[in-house]
Amino acid sequence: MSDMQDPPYDLIEIKDLLLRAIVGINPEERIQKQDVLLNISLLTDVRAVADSDDIADAVNYRSVTKQVIALVEKSSFHTVEKMATEIARLIVTGYDVAEVTVTVEKPGALRFARSVGVTIVRRPEDFRH
Repeated sequence: MSDMQDPPYDLIEIKDLLLRAIVGINPEERIQKQDVLLNISLLTDVRAVADSDDIADAVNYRSVTKQVIALVEKSSFHTVEKMATEIARLIVTGYDVAEVTVTVEKPGALRFARSVGVTIVRRPEDFRH
């Protein structure tokens, strides 16, 4: 739980974004696109847009989603960890968010499992080199 002096943060959630991408280490995974399921939570302060009701004061989740779709659909990552990291990098370096949580799943990647995936949490300072 946050300290009382921390600014309030709110969540913007992009749920169950189903895309197609080349991702995997096996030869057959490198040929044909497969489904990937994304869930993204953006930790940000929405008070300004709540007060103004002006999209210019918001983290535009439509723009975020369009950029994520473009990144994922043209990618050819070997691991879901790399895909999740690049999605996080795109968001925290391009938008006014304090933190992003990215989950990338590959439905049907493991026998007897609905999906397998990874969830990461990143902040802007994680990408300052």
